[in-house]
Amino acid sequence: MGFRLPSIRRSSFAANQTSSKAVEVPKGYLAVYIGERMRRFVIPISYLTQPSFQDLLSQAEEEFGYNHPWGGLTIPCSEDVFQSITSHLNGL
Repeated sequence: MGFRLPSIRRSSFAANQTSSKAVEVPKGYLAVYIGERMRRFVIPISYLTQPSFQDLLSQAEEEFGYNHPWGGLTIPCSEDVFQSITSHLNGL
């Protein structure tokens, strides 16, 4: 019997610093940091090909270039906007 990974997971950065297991990202997924509190989300890499997610990546490039101080991809949008976009992508 296998298990199914959720398509998006959220955890706080502080919690990830205390546990190296929490920092691990499964194969086929990517860690991104969202919002003012820099919440960490683990998303499927398949999102990278979606136009709505590519818009977020363009915003990240404009604001941060290729320097992402949190060690993962930092996207400058609110958590609400991010969750709205990813919930739409989950339905595809």
